[in-house]
Amino acid sequence: MELLELLEQLEDIVDSGMNIPLSGGKCIMDRETVLDLIQEIRLKLPDDIKTAKRITDEKQRVLMEAQQEAEDIINNAEARIAALVDENEITKKAYEQAEIIISNAKKNAREIRLGTREYADGILNKVEEIMEETLDVIKVNRQELK
Repeated sequence: MELLELLEQLEDIVDSGMNIPLSGGKCIMDRETVLDLIQEIRLKLPDDIKTAKRITDEKQRVLMEAQQEAEDIINNAEARIAALVDENEITKKAYEQAEIIISNAKKNAREIRLGTREYADGILNKVEEIMEETLDVIKVNRQELK
């Protein structure tokens, strides 16, 4: 069962509790049911934290792969430059081509890094929003229980 579903169940229990007249909004509810749901929420939270950690690790892996790919592109470009350094005219053209290749490789590497960072940031932002919403609901429910 998802964490948000558990919180909705908790909210339903609180909403369906029998109001105590003249008590300022206090109500009677099944203590055991509420405590069971809170326990399930506690057990579910570590899974969400593990998911966030896994996403962070994936972001790091993607960034490292992008960096390695960029280095490979640059190394290949440098190898092509070395192979073209035979004659004077070929050498001149080789340097021009090498500059273009290196420039394109750096641009591609930069775009790959930015893309992976944006992707990872988007995922982490969504996880952060879910965690904040969950924490807010828990705080409200705890406050209501007091």
